[in-house]
Amino acid sequence: MGNSEIKSRGERYLFNSYARADIALVQGRGVRVWDADGREYLDFVAGIAVNALGHCHPRLVAAIAEQAGKLIHCSNLYWIEPQVLLGQALVELTGLGRAFFCNSGTEANEAALKLARKYAYEKGQPNRYEIIAMEHSFHGRTMGSLAATAQDRFKGGFEPLVPGFRYVPFNDLSALREALSPETCAVILEPLQGEGGVYVAEPEYLKAVVGLCRERDVLVIFDEVQCGMGRTGAWFAYQHYGVRPDILTLAKALGGGMPIGAMLARQEVAEAFRPGDHGSTFGGNPLACAAALATVQTIREEGLVENAALQGAYLRRRLEELAAEFPFVRQVRGLGLLLGVELSLPGQPVVRACESRGLLINCAAGSVLRLVPPLVVSRGEIDRAVEILREVFSEVEAGKLPGDGRQGEDKPCSRAGG
Repeated sequence: MGNSEIKSRGERYLFNSYARADIALVQGRGVRVWDADGREYLDFVAGIAVNALGHCHPRLVAAIAEQAGKLIHCSNLYWIEPQVLLGQALVELTGLGRAFFCNSGTEANEAALKLARKYAYEKGQPNRYEIIAMEHSFHGRTMGSLAATAQDRFKGGFEPLVPGFRYVPFNDLSALREALSPETCAVILEPLQGEGGVYVAEPEYLKAVVGLCRERDVLVIFDEVQCGMGRTGAWFAYQHYGVRPDILTLAKALGGGMPIGAMLARQEVAEAFRPGDHGSTFGGNPLACAAALATVQTIREEGLVENAALQGAYLRRRLEELAAEFPFVRQVRGLGLLLGVELSLPGQPVVRACESRGLLINCAAGSVLRLVPPLVVSRGEIDRAVEILREVFSEVEAGKLPGDGRQGEDKPCSRAGG
């Protein structure tokens, strides 16, 4: 089937819950993907920061094939060797105490929210249930994670949400200090907000948040579902700041494309969960964990954290050249290979125009182009992506971009979220 037929059947049989492009991707290799009509694209979406190793990395393919030939699923009623090895690897990388595995980022955050409340309960403080989150945050689409998400556009039509959440401005320590109460059990934040518009925590702010929470006996949850696993030029974004959370959530890049999420916690906090308190039928199954273990080993052994730092700095420099050239580019921000280009106009027409030239990007918060290529991206691939962006920006400047939306409403343009 070609793009048109796949799209036509999809519109007939699938829920209309995604604003999809007219592209059906059927094959990938490294940073490049091909659609059902045989057209090639540079993939700077990478499954929304999932494909850390690029597409079909031989080590990931081999690990999945080998595990699939041995054992695909067996339930957490039994010990699972790749799960144990993955837990050990993540505990050693983070310095935290224990790992719990699930299927996605929102499940990891659900687990974190439950653990925070259970920890307070086990300490004899059942009234400490409140969790404070940050404005512009995105923590997922299940009910607890949605309640923690401070963006109304994701919540409409789903109320009443889980109670006990409050929101404060990001990078505003005074607001957080005023919001903390005797009922607060945890603060959840993304060190680098992706879906909210690629906003980075200021160094002194994040340090102060951790210090304040320690002082008030409040747990700190870092949501690194999108920014973790080497993407920012460190294994985890919080490592840029010299701090450590009480609870950490991971997903997207963890499995290199296989669905898996993880929650890690300090030993004392992790002990609040006892058998039966929480679980996941598919979470941490042998196949997903073998893929994640291969992903972690490949990131380490092929120096991909270092490549993310190196190529991320280069991409940022090239994007800042565009910002100097085109006045409608307001700002370039982010860390490593999670970068945002904020425009003074809606981003979706730019995304579409890039697609037509063979570059896949997406946008967040309506006007922020989000670039999250695989960690294996090369300088040459970055140069080509920037060349395409320059072509599209030139059309915007010349008023030639169809439906560039300058006079229109600044609508959210994220297709999948997260």
